[in-house]
Amino acid sequence: MSAFRSFVMFAEMRTGSNFLEVNLNALAGVKCHGEVFNPHFIGKQNQDSLFGMTLADRDADPTELLDRMRKQTDGVAGFRYFHNHDPRIFDAVMADPLSAKIVLTRNPIESYVSWKIAQTTGQWKLTNPKKLRSAKAHFDGAEFEAHVDRLQSFQVTLVHALQVSGQTAFWIDYEDVQDIAVLNGLAAFLGIPARLEALDPTLKKQNPEAISDKVENPEDMAASLSRLDRFNLSRTPSFEPRRAAAIPSFIGAGGALFMPVRNGTEAGIEGWLGGLGPLTRDFTQKTLRQWKSAQTAQRSFAVLRHPLLRAYATCFDQVLTAELPEFRTGLSRTLQIDLPPPHKAAKLSDAERQAVFLAFLRYARLNLSGQTALRVPPPVATQTALIQGFAQFQGPDLILREDRLQQGLTFLAAELGLPCPPLPHDPGDAARALSAILTPEIEDTARETYARDYQGYGFAPAWTPA
Repeated sequence: MSAFRSFVMFAEMRTGSNFLEVNLNALAGVKCHGEVFNPHFIGKQNQDSLFGMTLADRDADPTELLDRMRKQTDGVAGFRYFHNHDPRIFDAVMADPLSAKIVLTRNPIESYVSWKIAQTTGQWKLTNPKKLRSAKAHFDGAEFEAHVDRLQSFQVTLVHALQVSGQTAFWIDYEDVQDIAVLNGLAAFLGIPARLEALDPTLKKQNPEAISDKVENPEDMAASLSRLDRFNLSRTPSFEPRRAAAIPSFIGAGGALFMPVRNGTEAGIEGWLGGLGPLTRDFTQKTLRQWKSAQTAQRSFAVLRHPLLRAYATCFDQVLTAELPEFRTGLSRTLQIDLPPPHKAAKLSDAERQAVFLAFLRYARLNLSGQTALRVPPPVATQTALIQGFAQFQGPDLILREDRLQQGLTFLAAELGLPCPPLPHDPGDAARALSAILTPEIEDTARETYARDYQGYGFAPAWTPA
């Protein structure tokens, strides 16, 4: 008896899923019902009911159809799932360790070209070689890149779901579906005693030619593929921990919700908010939703600061003043640097400030890369990570820049139908102090440490005071 009560085959169009389904159904004790949760049909083309449920019934309660399929199938019931099928079922099966996972993959250029040919000929399956419809695909570089992005995005989601739930899957490639030994290994994975003696002869391979012979513009295809970074060589890996939404730090007033990015602009923005009305703080998810519901108009916003100026403010306003004592201790111990006591931090010479700031940037990079024993404090985290954390609840409507803050807040107030209060924020002291010690080495180190912010938000590589 199988250890699984059902299975799901994760696949995509033109990956060989029809062939794999046919051969699974040749095993006693296994039944694959096709694309049960395809948005346009149930199981197979032009079929609009299954197990006593219509399309409307399924869309209203997909888990009910999943339950009926399991109960009314002799043996282990399964279905094929593509990235654009009902996401509610993805969540349901990934949370169920009794649902076996089969992952069928294929070289994306092969699946793309096969898909383009099938679109042209209208022939999606071939059972009689005499009826083969031939055509060449037109390769569209932008379309192919979008195709790869979709595949990779879903694969990342799938792998992560397997990892966090402690499950494994049976991975099988398009080339492997022709290997009877591999298919019998899949039967063993499912816990089925039956074995195949031969492959099902019904379905035939439609386009066995080389890829270059199956497209009408192979030169364009080669040029487009040369642009792709197949091995992700240009990617800068990030080991920075994911952030929570930080809802308790939010501040609301007059329909405006400030989502602080911990960059030194908070006091000024808070003063500006006070001009809109009474401040509301210390939100929970529940009270934030209540606050939002009570507003006749609402806009949420965050304010970005240039990474170099933000790092400077964090270093001298929080680390040296011992507002971040653990980070201060870690910096001193790891880089073997003697930091001045907090009361003498403001009396450092320019040369001493340069040395301390460089040390801070280097230790911050270690901290962000997971190379220290300390958690990453919010003022040291990248602004990118903090804003991504907000999105776990809801991302901000507006992301404003400090150097264009007056224009941004004027627009925000207009969106709320309110007069814009004066802006008390002035970065002058920090900006002037940074300008006095700025060197190319400091700028280069800051760009390395906060590359996610520089690249992600397009900050100028050289900082100049506003």
